[in-house]
Amino acid sequence: MKSLRTYLSVATLAAALGLAGCSVAGTTPTGVSAISSTPSAAGSGTASSITHAVSLDTLAEDTHYDADDLTWDAASEVAVTLADGASKVAGGSSSDAVKVDGDTVTITAAGTYRLSGSLSDGQVVVAAGEEDVVRIILDGTAIASSTGSPFVVQSANEAIVYLEDGSSNKLTDSANYADQGTDAPNAALYSMADLTIAGSGSLTVDGNYNDGISSKDGLVLAAGTVTVDAADDGIVGKDYAVLLDGAYQVTAAGDGFKSDNDEDEGRGWLLINGGSINVSAGDDGIKAYNTLTIAAGTATVAESEEGLEAQHIVVSGGTATVTSNDDGVNASGGSTTSSTSAQGMGGGMGGGETVGDYTVEVTGGLLTINSKGDGLDSNGNASISGGTVVVNGPTDSGNGALDVNGELAVTGGTVAAAGSAGMVVTPGTSSTQSGVQVALGSSVPAGTVIQLADSSGNVVAAFVTTKATASLVFSSAAITDGADYTVYTGGTATVSAGLGEGSLDGATEQGTVTAGEYTAAQGPGGGGGGPRW
Repeated sequence: MKSLRTYLSVATLAAALGLAGCSVAGTTPTGVSAISSTPSAAGSGTASSITHAVSLDTLAEDTHYDADDLTWDAASEVAVTLADGASKVAGGSSSDAVKVDGDTVTITAAGTYRLSGSLSDGQVVVAAGEEDVVRIILDGTAIASSTGSPFVVQSANEAIVYLEDGSSNKLTDSANYADQGTDAPNAALYSMADLTIAGSGSLTVDGNYNDGISSKDGLVLAAGTVTVDAADDGIVGKDYAVLLDGAYQVTAAGDGFKSDNDEDEGRGWLLINGGSINVSAGDDGIKAYNTLTIAAGTATVAESEEGLEAQHIVVSGGTATVTSNDDGVNASGGSTTSSTSAQGMGGGMGGGETVGDYTVEVTGGLLTINSKGDGLDSNGNASISGGTVVVNGPTDSGNGALDVNGELAVTGGTVAAAGSAGMVVTPGTSSTQSGVQVALGSSVPAGTVIQLADSSGNVVAAFVTTKATASLVFSSAAITDGADYTVYTGGTATVSAGLGEGSLDGATEQGTVTAGEYTAAQGPGGGGGGPRW
């Protein structure tokens, strides 16, 4: 199998994932409530005991991560007690690998070091050899600095920050750094080497200057209960960023969780493979330069400008919930290796725009979007072959619930995309699963039940709006191509993520739509096609 480090093809990545994890085959809208992707409780075990869509063996080949690094001989530990003006190694003896200079503690060799105590204005520095693996156990540790970063990995092959079971730990940096040079630290937890965070304890990171946690190499979040508050970006891995397990809460004025290498081929990718992450960001929620993959676990972007952003975005399992002031899911940026001009509108085309090397691919899991801008947006192509996609899109006609410059291919799963009627994109000609386009005469308010019934009066889809809605594009295996469906508003419904089972008692008939008959949108203010009434 091709190395994750060199993935430039989203199709190859999807094949590597094997469509495993918590995917649902979207046979009917009611399948939504059957989705289960509950992450393990933080600290409930080591990452090796968790089921992942991408195997740990694969990750061990393609990242620095090795589960064996999380086991060690306790007898080999070097205990270091931190105290203002009185930090010391256990027993009062010195260690060749631990140097104490005032309130700066420097570790210079491979090994396992257990830190406890606090420094009100100090720093822990790792300055080991390029082949050294340094494991630092935080066991009730609080470190603050008034001049810079309190925890810096200057050099090592790999640094492991292990959060002792039951311990609470905290890192707090200064709002102003004395050293602001190009290569100077700029995060409360800063590493020039590959960085792993593990263990079942908790860590609070206050990044008052710039970033909260930053690795200038690879980053693996293997476990822990971690809370990050950052003046700029929350958690950053350069070459790659991987979430395996644990519970991560990020509040950031900039981007929330990202991988940002835009220089080296095959780098700059991000994988959520378990655990949970909840992001409130002033800019992008979860972001990668190259490929962003959600394969398992739970990803929540509670606040953002753009929710998920990367050149290639893959959702193959797990649960992703996105709220954004602009685009919810945005395949853009990166490098454009091909371009053609999309012709016409509707039928999957965004209309007269460049089709670049950008993709969104949903093969499983549950993706829910609530956006003020475009809901699911690809500057190239998009495909949905499994899982469930629910879009609560824009209310203005300058944006659409779906916006695909190339073609939107729907071959499976369940899709419900609601929003304004001015910029409607529907499944393209390569789609093998049918669907319907509903254009309401006027917007219906939030909380309205929209239902589709077949010719026998059976409800095949029930959707509850979360905001004013004028258009709904729906596709699932329950829709038969060429068949007529009656559209109702009102009645009752039992839903999960907005989709579920409905009852027509008290509902009002609105008109009829024919599956597979999509009408091109007319641009802002023009409205689209839909029910015949």
